Amino acid sequence: MTDRHHLLVFGGTFAAVGDGGHISGVRGGRFPDGLFVRDARHLSRWQLTLDGAVPDELTPVTDGDEIARCVLVPHGGRNEPPACTVFREQAVGDGSFVDLLRLTSNRPVPTTVRLAITADADFADQFELRADHRTYTKPGAVRSRQVLDHGLEFTYRRGEWRSCTTVTAEPAPDAVEETGTGARRMVWTVDLEPHGTAELTVRVIARPHGEKRALRVPRSPASVTEQLLAMEGRFVEGVAFPTGWPELAAACARGLADLAALQIPASGPDGEELRVPAAGAPWFLTLLGRDALLTSLFTLPYRPGPAAATLLALAATQATEAGPGNVAQPGKIVHEVRHGELAHFGQVPFGRYYGSVDATPLFLVLLGAYVEQTGDTALARRLERHARAAIGWMLDHGGLTSRGYLVYRADRGGLANQNWKDSPGAICSADGTRPTGPVMAAGAQGYAYDALRRTAWLARTVWQDGTYAALLEQAAGDLRDRFQRDFWMAEHGFPALALDGEGRQVDALASDAGHLLWSGLLDKEYGEQVGRRLLEPDFFSGWGVRTLAAGQAAYHPLSYHRGSVWPHDNALITLGLARYGLHDEARAVAHGLVDAATALGHRLPEVLAGYARDVHGAPVPYPHACVRESRSAAAPLALLTAVGGA
Repeated sequence: MTDRHHLLVFGGTFAAVGDGGHISGVRGGRFPDGLFVRDARHLSRWQLTLDGAVPDELTPVTDGDEIARCVLVPHGGRNEPPACTVFREQAVGDGSFVDLLRLTSNRPVPTTVRLAITADADFADQFELRADHRTYTKPGAVRSRQVLDHGLEFTYRRGEWRSCTTVTAEPAPDAVEETGTGARRMVWTVDLEPHGTAELTVRVIARPHGEKRALRVPRSPASVTEQLLAMEGRFVEGVAFPTGWPELAAACARGLADLAALQIPASGPDGEELRVPAAGAPWFLTLLGRDALLTSLFTLPYRPGPAAATLLALAATQATEAGPGNVAQPGKIVHEVRHGELAHFGQVPFGRYYGSVDATPLFLVLLGAYVEQTGDTALARRLERHARAAIGWMLDHGGLTSRGYLVYRADRGGLANQNWKDSPGAICSADGTRPTGPVMAAGAQGYAYDALRRTAWLARTVWQDGTYAALLEQAAGDLRDRFQRDFWMAEHGFPALALDGEGRQVDALASDAGHLLWSGLLDKEYGEQVGRRLLEPDFFSGWGVRTLAAGQAAYHPLSYHRGSVWPHDNALITLGLARYGLHDEARAVAHGLVDAATALGHRLPEVLAGYARDVHGAPVPYPHACVRESRSAAAPLALLTAVGGA
């Protein structure tokens, strides 16, 4: 066995399985191992044995498919050809997992095989499985196991919290054995005719706390594929892919297919059921405000449905009062929504966590862009109250009135940085020094400027409030003037990454400047200067623009935010370059990203390492990236918008 994991994703459910389809139950690795629904691990052990031994992987699971397929044989040698071969197929459905095993005899005489699957469900919260090795107390927690006629059931309870995993098999196991570890071993004695075949299907239903739906387990992995293909077809239907650039067309198609699988349930302001883009698998298969908003903006010209659903879901979770534990303030748009046990009991602040300085302006940007794209003024009228509350947050708690800029402060219980570069140390000077006190990040000011302008347009054209529109237009103009005075570093011909609590420039040269082009915050002369600078070799790796220009002491090509290449970051930069008329530069970035996608099976990961293309002729993956990430999946569509089929 290896420690590689392969992801199977269906809406709010995912499984990470090994090369042979196994689940080992490890903790603290790069990937969470198991079957997960609503932040809880509903299978923590799933190990197949043949005649008491783990089989060899003749053909391991390959990445990128809706079904995990592998070929297994009993362990043997050159002079002991295997008695049988197991053709295994696995898939996840909505709250479910199905494992199909086809055993084929390789002998001309009758053969008997003792097949067993050891299963367990620890119901661990995803936050327990992260690499930081934090531990959480769970007073009164009880796990139990019960043998059923056709399988077994695992249950978990802690106070009012209840979860359950049910395993059924066809045919039923001949026995269910205890293992001494809490896991249970289902055992079958399989009689095979000469060169005959037998089939075994094991199905798993996960019922997380609060699940009230009548869940149906798929009949087979093939039926899951049919559902996924139908979902993908609805996403791809009607999108005009560029015929003159087949690689971009393939990346767009792959991205839309991934987005179809990443749609998760959410609720609107009136309790209506919605499907919104999850941030990504494995660690963020949930609603993240910033991620869902950017994904929806990228897909808006081609698929406006996710934008409408995202706006409604975020309006439903918009803060209405202050909450110190989760950084909530009236009018603020949520950063992260979690449904797990630790969030339920308040042991992590992420049930509804508002630690984002930019989700609120991006909510307003998407609302204005959606109405402009679709003409759906009814949604703008329905969300007028929410939009005005968001503006109120920007002007009041957000800091625009008192500080002149959107401001965030480190949250000890949550995120130190609350812009898109939210890892510790991501906001820094060129020498790596971190700012002190409140932080005013450059990119967030661009979003605020765009939000003010777009909301002013809505106020004037939809809400018929010219006075409010004029106020917002004045605020936008003042912000633009202040920004170019306070952030511009004349010696570099480039804006600072941020201002610190004393208003001093945080002087790292960073990709966030490209977001200012997307927002239109910079004057034309400054914008053109920034756009050309982003294509110089210290910034542009050949695959995309680095988050931090090489050559600075803070730069590291394998840092999460200090030298890596993010597809969604580059999509915003490309849109910004096109906005300022820098079409050659926009095409250069787009071609680099599309080439990276082509080298990776047309799928862009969350983030790539910052190594230059002329140093290594293939994109180097960042080791801890989400394999499927909604912003990266939507990025090719943003490239298509920016440069067409060029």
